[in-house]
Amino acid sequence: VQLQASGGGLVQAGGSLRLACAASGRIFSIKDMKWYRQAPGKQRELVATITSGGMTNYPDSVKGRFTISRDNAKNTVYLQMNSLKPEDTAVYYCNAYVNHNRWIGSDYWGQGTLVTVSS
Repeated sequence: VQLQASGGGLVQAGGSLRLACAASGRIFSIKDMKWYRQAPGKQRELVATITSGGMTNYPDSVKGRFTISRDNAKNTVYLQMNSLKPEDTAVYYCNAYVNHNRWIGSDYWGQGTLVTVSS
């Protein structure tokens, strides 16, 4: 299974970006899908979670600005980021728990996509 992230780039403060992460390979189903980020010199931080049933969760730092969604038919998760701030600058990673069959699953990570927000 591979997770391919895309959509990062340079944006001014107050702007928007939409990240996408597509899963491919031996997929029976996908459980939780998540976005993390890691800024230079900082620990990796969870920024959004979406369950297979569509329930979402966000930390206070992005709540109201970021929206996670998924397209199960395309095995793809999205992160819509609005009102971006310089402190949102980081490498963003997608993560998914993929079931290969009814009994076996594994955790997978995308390669990361850089988001840079200028002030």
